[in-house]
Amino acid sequence: MIRLECPRCRTLFEDARLFTGCPRCHEQKVPVNLTVKVDLGPLAHLRTERFPATPRGLWRFRALLPVAGEHPVTLGEGATPLIHLERVGGRLGLRRLYAKDESQNPTWSYKDRLCSVAVTHAVETGARVVTIASTGNHGASTAAYAARAGLPCVIFTLASVPATMKTLMQAYGAAVVACPTAEARWDLMRQGVERFGWYPTGGFQVPPIGSNPYGIEGYKTLACEVAEDLGWRAPDVVVVPSAYSDGLFGVYKGMAELAALGLIDRVPKMVAAEPYGPLAAALERELETPAPVRGEGSVAFSIASRYGTYQGLRALRESGGHGVQVTDEGIFEAQRALAREEGVFVEPSSAAALTAVMQLVARKAVDPEQTIVLVLTSSGLKDPGASRTWLPEVPASGDDFDALLAVLRESYGLELDR
Repeated sequence: MIRLECPRCRTLFEDARLFTGCPRCHEQKVPVNLTVKVDLGPLAHLRTERFPATPRGLWRFRALLPVAGEHPVTLGEGATPLIHLERVGGRLGLRRLYAKDESQNPTWSYKDRLCSVAVTHAVETGARVVTIASTGNHGASTAAYAARAGLPCVIFTLASVPATMKTLMQAYGAAVVACPTAEARWDLMRQGVERFGWYPTGGFQVPPIGSNPYGIEGYKTLACEVAEDLGWRAPDVVVVPSAYSDGLFGVYKGMAELAALGLIDRVPKMVAAEPYGPLAAALERELETPAPVRGEGSVAFSIASRYGTYQGLRALRESGGHGVQVTDEGIFEAQRALAREEGVFVEPSSAAALTAVMQLVARKAVDPEQTIVLVLTSSGLKDPGASRTWLPEVPASGDDFDALLAVLRESYGLELDR
């Protein structure tokens, strides 16, 4: 039997649809998400060669996932490349800087790992409608996997999200509605869950606690792939863009389980890249759970949260990691560097991971000999408008080649006629 566990008070729950966090901790006014209790006993003899070679992707690691059926809801997610950032890393003095490029998932973000597992669980538990409150990536992914499963999908978003995101969510057939505030999204979603049994792939609590516990398990496969690509060695540091820390906690949990099984020798330090810094503030103030912080807008809108979560703080504390507050200027610098020096175009929220590393290097808070992995969560084409702020207008060219050379020289500084 698959059970849920509170990471704070260790209470176990058998309700497969308990999506509102730990009720015992809630009574103490401590908001805590639940996590799937994994019995590692039957996996004690698991060895790396026992993970099947096919099918490629997330479901190779189903032995570590909380699903029972033989037919997962999948679009071929996972198996994304681990890219050695030689130029950027060389410039920063980091010889072992890598990026896990999650933009190569089916809907171009790492949310596909969460949604594949969550919607598989939805089907196994008889869900009739899938729902989410989202400003983009999570909504697009939920819509795609609901379509794959043949389930209706209702998405609550904000009018202010980029048109590209709205298009993606609607293109997959979801019923998308724009709400006046983030709190209104969560309240309407909660009513759908409570009154009609809609299945949520994300959270709807205030303050936030994190997403669907079963879906978060999907991020453990990211840890498996990184370790495998490094020859079944753990990196020293993993940097994850973080709002409610689903990805951060999922990767941490995956690494912790691999270490407990003896498949890697240690758990890496986890680093949260966050625009407003609630986890960083909680660590500095030695809080049990993060308190809300101030926030006045960020280009990395999908991770720009004033709230941190218990699960995120636990991942940082138990791994000896850090929270790093990042700026818009730093995010644009990192986005440009990844695109122009490495050929990887990611959205601002993803670039925040490199921004955090740049800041740690500037503070001399990272060992240049360490192996560092950035999780690049989503494609730059999800929010192309943000990138226009640092791109020049495209110059016009006539049909004369000498005139073209002049345009290239004047607009781009290219001397191509020598």
